Parts: sequence; structure tokens; C-alpha cells
Amino acid sequence: MGAEIPGIVKLKCSVKNYDWGKIGKESSVARLYAKNSGEETDGDEPYAEFWMGTHESGPSYVVMPGGPNGGLTNGGLEIEDGFKPKYFNLMSLKDWIERNPSVLGDKVLKKWGPNLPFLFKVLSVAKALSIQAHPDKELAAMLHKQQPGVYKDDNHKPEMALALTEFEALCGFVGLEELKTVIENVPEIIEVVGSSCADQVLLINEEDGEEKLKEVLRSLFTGLMSASKTQISEVMDLTNKEELVLRLEKQYPGDIGLVAAFLFNYVKLKPGEALYLGANEPHAYLHGDCVECMATSDNVVRAGLTPKNRDVETLCSMLTYKQGLPEILSGVPSNPYTLKYSTPFDEFEVECCNLPREAAAVFPAVGGPSIFVVMAGEGTMRVAFSKESVVEGDVLFAPANAEIVVETISGLNLYRAGVNSNFLEN
Repeated sequence: MGAEIPGIVKLKCSVKNYDWGKIGKESSVARLYAKNSGEETDGDEPYAEFWMGTHESGPSYVVMPGGPNGGLTNGGLEIEDGFKPKYFNLMSLKDWIERNPSVLGDKVLKKWGPNLPFLFKVLSVAKALSIQAHPDKELAAMLHKQQPGVYKDDNHKPEMALALTEFEALCGFVGLEELKTVIENVPEIIEVVGSSCADQVLLINEEDGEEKLKEVLRSLFTGLMSASKTQISEVMDLTNKEELVLRLEKQYPGDIGLVAAFLFNYVKLKPGEALYLGANEPHAYLHGDCVECMATSDNVVRAGLTPKNRDVETLCSMLTYKQGLPEILSGVPSNPYTLKYSTPFDEFEVECCNLPREAAAVFPAVGGPSIFVVMAGEGTMRVAFSKESVVEGDVLFAPANAEIVVETISGLNLYRAGVNSNFLEN
């Protein structure tokens, strides 16, 4: 064990400049990163993701009280590549947790070891992310062993996206009747997969059983995603039906994902609405800002709408091929100013707290750690043995078993990620 553990510690966090991110000042991610790190942002650069957690691809660093440069300390650690804070004395959150494992709580430590089981992010999406899915634990372990340079984790990656603005996504396959309508009205698909495959879809019905439905959908999707570049170029001139597809065509011209988009549910989340995605479920975020939480992993299997590495064979073989609209979460009140968004996954849940002027909220002590990010306003956060002033851009780690009181005079908006309450309580 290390020295006495502070009640709440501030974090300096990482940013990702993926090309689908919003540019400069248009990006919530750029604004948060600038305020969190003290770094200036480039007005011409895309700012896509703000990472808060222990993943080595985008680590967070602990601000310790009492040290130089605002209190950042390290213990001889090197700064990971890809993150260039203006501070030099740093300790990664991962290393700090390994030295102080009690901050996780007994139940979390027993199941996941001395590592934060969730990864918290803010996303600013200007153009579509790839058509992708995240492998389950068994497949993740196999892919990591076979291609560790591509699949960097042996962990699964269930996730949830909670809209900050109107947020558009493709998510899961459409139901059978809509699928038949698509086949009848999008000749491009028949051009690629052939009439025999298309007829299978048109002739099947619910009475044929779930496994037969999945088999036919798998055959259709695999045939579509495996199309040659020649086939794709021949059918792209035909696609003029949907405003969405026309938008995507400008972003990714000549990509088979444009036609595949017809097979997925097109979802528009309002601010405050969320959706969650289990392993092996296809999706593509399209536009808007969101808070995202997931199991600690960066595994992505891509097959369309991307210039990055594609693994069509793996994606087509791994999907569940469930059909129908995803569940949209609106949050359940956990105190007068806070909504909780729970998922079926042990690793995480998210809360959104909107405090008006001169208000306070209490986050009860729970048996696992939390990360808070302040999106707007200012106030204070305190536990029994420490108190922090907080402003927009601040990210804070709170240990297990600590009641946290948040107060504001002028108003405050923050989000909390933590281990799923159902896991901690059962």
C-alpha cells in the first residue's frame, strides 16, 4: 500500500485527433481537453475523443497534492507516447491504482484486479465512424493472440453512448419486414449479392425460426460486405434514395458501407437519451456529441465506412444478427438533480447531474470507484476528508466507499462513470 490516499484526486487526461472528429472550436472534446490540460488546441485539427481512465492507448495522470507544477508527481515513470502534457512529473492513474488498490473496493479488486474496469470518454463526431463491432471475451482473446498489433486487448468492449447533442447512429439490423422492404426498394443490394440471396430474404418469415432468419441475414450481409471494388463502383451510381446515404457518400465515396447502411436501424438520440451495445453488435456513430462508457478495451473490428484496416471476414462471422430497434434509455432519477443510466454490463453505469444555482447533490458511498467529468459551470466536490473546487474541464477520480457531496452557487453540469450498482450490491 502507498501513503494515505486523498479522498478525491484530479486527473489530466488524453485526447484523440481521429479524422472523423469535429474541427477546433466546434469540438466539445477540444474545449474539454484545453481546459483540462492547459494546452492550446489547434483550430484546424479534428478533436474526436477525450479519454478518462487507465487504458494504455490514452492514459490519465493523477494530480497529487503537494508536489511541484500544480502537484503532479511520478515515481520515475515514462510518459506514454501520444500524450504530451506540459507537466513533467506525472504518475499514471493505472500505476497509482496499482500502488493504492484499496481505492477500487474489495469486490472490484477481486473480479478485475488492480485496474479500472471501465473507460470513460467524450466524443465529438463530425463524420461517420466505421461500421464496426466489438468482440466478446472469447473472440477478443483469440484475436489478440493472433494479431496483437491490430487487436490490442484480450477484453470485451460492451459500451453505452449518452447524447450531449442530437446524436445519430446506425445500430443493429432492421426487423424482417423492413429488411424485405429494403430488398424490394434498393436494387443496389440485389446487384451485389445476386437474386438468389435476395429471394431467400423475401421468402422467409418469422415461422421459419430465429436460427434460419439469422442464417439468411448472415448470408446477405456477408455477400454485401465481401463485394469486389468493381461490383461496388458499378452500383454506387444507383444509390440516390436516402438523404443519410447521400451524406455518407460524400464522406466515404465508393464504400460498400453506403449500401450496407440500408440494413441497419437509423437512430436519432435526443440530448439525455442513451443506447447501449453488447458484444458482436454492428453499429456506426454518425454525427453529434456524446458521453461514452465501456469496458476497458480498444478492440474494434471494422468492415466499412473507414480508411482503416478492415476485417470483413471476422466481422461477418462474429455478429449476433439480432434484428429490431435498440432499447433507448432515458435515465432513472437517483437524486433530485441526477439521472442514472444502467446497462446489463457489470463494468459500468453512467449518471448525469444538472445542478441549478445554489443547489447540492449527494452521491452515496458505493463499493467501487468513480470518475467525474465537469462539462459546464463550477462548484465544489467533497468527501469526509477532502474538498476540491471544480470547474469545466476538470476530471476527478473518487475512491470506493466515499460519499460525495457536490455543491454550486452558479450552476454545474457533470457526468459520473462507475461500476454497475447491481454488480456492487449483489
